Amino acid sequence: GHFVMMSDWQLIYFCSFTYLLYELTHPLKDLISRNYSTIPTAHTIKILIWNWPHNKKPNIIENMCAKLYGIPGCHMTTNRSAFKQADVVFFRHVDIYPSVTSLPQEKRPKQQMWIWMSMESPNIYTPYGKLIPNTDQHYTIPKKGSCLAAWVVSNYKKHHKRTSIVKSLQNYMTIDIYGKGNGKPLSPETLQGTISKYPFYLAFENSVHQDYITEKLWRNSFMSGSVPVVFGPPRSNYEKFVPPGSFIHVEDFPSTKELAEYLKRVAKNETLYKQYFEWKKQFKWKLGCVI
Repeated sequence: GHFVMMSDWQLIYFCSFTYLLYELTHPLKDLISRNYSTIPTAHTIKILIWNWPHNKKPNIIENMCAKLYGIPGCHMTTNRSAFKQADVVFFRHVDIYPSVTSLPQEKRPKQQMWIWMSMESPNIYTPYGKLIPNTDQHYTIPKKGSCLAAWVVSNYKKHHKRTSIVKSLQNYMTIDIYGKGNGKPLSPETLQGTISKYPFYLAFENSVHQDYITEKLWRNSFMSGSVPVVFGPPRSNYEKFVPPGSFIHVEDFPSTKELAEYLKRVAKNETLYKQYFEWKKQFKWKLGCVI
C-alpha cells in the first residue's frame, strides 16, 4: 500500500477541503454521503486542486479519498491539464486574490463546480479539530520550564489587538516569542517540543469572528500539552467545541495585569494547574477532519 506524508498544516487543509466537499456540493452531496454503501461505484468524481499550499505538490494517490477519509468514488489531482474532465475545481482564496488572472482562463464546463475556500476569517465554518472519547483515560503533562508562556506568530501586525495584549502582558510576566514574525521560526519537527516546555501557550487569533478557532488551540496548545490562553471569539463560542475548564480566556479578566497574576498563581500551584488537564480523562483531541 501507499503512505502519504503531510504536514499538520497540509492535513488541516486537506481535511477541511474534504469537509467542504461533503457539506457544500450538490448533487455531489448525494454521492458522497454518510451512507457510503449507497454511492454508485461506477461514477468517479474527479477533483482538481488548482493550487496546493505553498506550491508544494503532494504525493496524491488515486484512492486517497478512500484511504485517508473512507470516502470511495473520487479521484484527486493537481494536474491542470485535467481541467475539462474535472467535476470539481478547488481554489484557495490566497492563491487567486486579488487577480482573476489566477483563475482558469478556459470556459468552465457546464456541469463543473468551483469551490472557493479560505482558512482565514470570516469564512464558512471549517473545523481545525474536534474532541473524541478518550477510552483509556490516559494522559501525560510534559515537564515545564521556568518561562511562563510561549507565543508563536507568523502574521505579525502592530495594529492587531492580540499584539497589544501581548505587549501589555510582557509588563507583568515573561513570554518567549517564536515564529517568522519574530525572526525565530519553528519547524514542524520542533514546534510541539518547544511549546510543551511552557505552562501556558498564547492561542491568540489574528481576528475575532464566530467559530474562528484555529490550530493555535488544537495543535499548538492541546497537541503540545500546554494550557491555552485564548483570544478570539467569546468564551461561550469556545465552549461549543471544548470543555470550559480546558482553557483560560483573556476576557475572563478585567486587565492584563490580573490575567498575568492568575497565570503565575496557577503555574505555582500544581493542583490548580492539573485541573486544566482533567478534561483529558474523558476526551482527546483529533486534528482536522470532522466528517
